[in-house]
Amino acid sequence: MPQKHRRPRKKLAALAAVTALLATGGALGTTTALGAPAASQAAANAAEGPRVVGEKWLDSRTVDLTVDSPAVGRQLPVRVILPTRFKERPDRTWPVLYLLQGAHDDYTSWTRETDVEEFLADKDVITVIPASGPTGIPTDWWNHGSPTAPDYETFQVEELTSLLRDTYRANGTRAVAGVSTGGYGAMAFAARHPGTFGAAASYSGVLDTTALGMPTVMNAIVARELQLPSALWGSPFLHRENWNRHNPAALAEQLAGTRLYVSQGSGIPSSDFGNLEGAVLEGTLWGQARGFARQLDRAGVPATVHFYRGGSHAWPSWQQEFKASWPTLAAGLGLPATAP
Repeated sequence: MPQKHRRPRKKLAALAAVTALLATGGALGTTTALGAPAASQAAANAAEGPRVVGEKWLDSRTVDLTVDSPAVGRQLPVRVILPTRFKERPDRTWPVLYLLQGAHDDYTSWTRETDVEEFLADKDVITVIPASGPTGIPTDWWNHGSPTAPDYETFQVEELTSLLRDTYRANGTRAVAGVSTGGYGAMAFAARHPGTFGAAASYSGVLDTTALGMPTVMNAIVARELQLPSALWGSPFLHRENWNRHNPAALAEQLAGTRLYVSQGSGIPSSDFGNLEGAVLEGTLWGQARGFARQLDRAGVPATVHFYRGGSHAWPSWQQEFKASWPTLAAGLGLPATAP
């Protein structure tokens, strides 16, 4: 069984605290455009394409890769969990399930916090857990128009796909699921790349990024990692078109044909009395998640939706929801809901 790698946790501050943080703009780090030499090097790396430059096996099924990503412009860690029968079936190709991290976490989160390795042991699927950067927002950053802004979306949707196909016999069938900002990524990927993913699942995701209060939440996540909030997609007012291009709710019609699972707790009142902050954050996301579901209804896009009372923005809820969503994900992957 792979090591449950731990890392210091960065808890999301309460809404009042993050709003205060945003007000101290002078204290925030700034993301600047790269100079000509760096841009030239980035172009050279892009010409070579993504490469696996490191490989560390944790057990017979789980391997940590270090990937040199031209899209992001740096080397990134990726955890891959292979099917149990991978070695005994060298002639077979496999569907791929992407599991996306949340904010201020990393690529080990799913295996550190859940029993996903054991749960998927009898499922014929390659599972990939890629890094999404410190903010956990898997997107193509605007970075004030810089041509070398990091593009985690291309890294995950395109670069990793080619590497998994060439190295681990992945086929073209994919599904994606994520927690929190990873839930955003799951729905944004499926909407921005129609037909690419057979299924998408969000657990407490940010699904309507322009809903009341949501730009503040997104900006606070970026600011907590000492980045200028406008580096993400620009100003939510002056660059509204760019925000809408990345907003799952604004792209609801493009989710037609993708099997969807959306879950969200109400937070307060919560049975998780030891995590008041998580309950408050979960409640903050409640309204926008319901708004996203209404957008799907208006667009005539079916979805399995689970809005539940209580809960918190934390892994115990998300592990339960992942298992509940498995029939949806399995259908999108072309797999039976239960192992044969």
